[in-house]
Amino acid sequence: MLRYLVDSADLLHSRFALSPSFELENLLRVLDGVDRHHSRPAPAIARYRPAFDELRRDDPALRALLALHHPRGGAGFVAPPPTRGTLQTIDDDLVAIRAVPLNVARGEIAVSLAARPTHDPAARAVLADPDVTHVLADGLRRAWDALLAADWLHLRAICERDIVYRSGLLARQGWAAAIEGLHARVHWRDGGIEVTRMADNTITVGGEGMMFIPSVFIWPGLAAHTDDPWSRAIIYPARGIADWWAAVPAPPSAALEELIGRTRARVLVALRDPASTTQLARSLGIPTGSAGDHLRALRRAGLLDAGRSGRSVLYHRTPLGDLLVGA
Repeated sequence: MLRYLVDSADLLHSRFALSPSFELENLLRVLDGVDRHHSRPAPAIARYRPAFDELRRDDPALRALLALHHPRGGAGFVAPPPTRGTLQTIDDDLVAIRAVPLNVARGEIAVSLAARPTHDPAARAVLADPDVTHVLADGLRRAWDALLAADWLHLRAICERDIVYRSGLLARQGWAAAIEGLHARVHWRDGGIEVTRMADNTITVGGEGMMFIPSVFIWPGLAAHTDDPWSRAIIYPARGIADWWAAVPAPPSAALEELIGRTRARVLVALRDPASTTQLARSLGIPTGSAGDHLRALRRAGLLDAGRSGRSVLYHRTPLGDLLVGA
């Protein structure tokens, strides 16, 4: 069992954050089949497969990145903990990767290859390159552009919803309640954060705080950063993500669109989980002002309600809204 020892200073400096590079790395793990015990429904990832297969065939840097994955983890330097909290971008991550000291990268590469050797000469040549961090960062950029760039606003909105919910829980009930809800394997006990089914280790956080990072592609498992020089972090499945994996939400019915209009029908269907105006606009690809107008109209009709969570106002369907979508 992994145990993080935290004190009041750690809790003061702990925060939620987003990690585009970790999301990409986990999608690559899913597509490469490294975590076979974490099977995901095929329809949710099938559309990524053609671009991934092309990259794996033609890009030695992508194959080198895949060589760093093994069932117990992988090289931390290709998905470093974020430094800008919820503002983190893939460009921030790539800058950090290129700046990783060569000795740190070499050490993590050696550990990964010992756990899962690769016999691909092109991949091994990339990993032996003196500019390996730059070459791998360029490979991650190509993978990001081919796989996740078009979906990132939607995936980001899912993770932001989780952060808004947990920040409200933190404000109302404190860190113990917020941590207990992250995952069935994460618990707050006796001044520490315990993660079961991980290698036995006790980590003293030492006043620097923890990061808690919601993820789409980590589901149904979780991951943790424990080693220097990286910040201590727990990566967990974003709230409600099991439904996203299980099935792509059905589009609004023709009858619902005819009744309330196509965009309002999309808004109503999308609010199976609470969301703010900005999150909803991002996930549906509509202007924020337009999303606000539709939300107000649906609320006046009794199909939505709203409540404050921290500094955000979250909209959710009423029983009448649920009934209308179901019908």
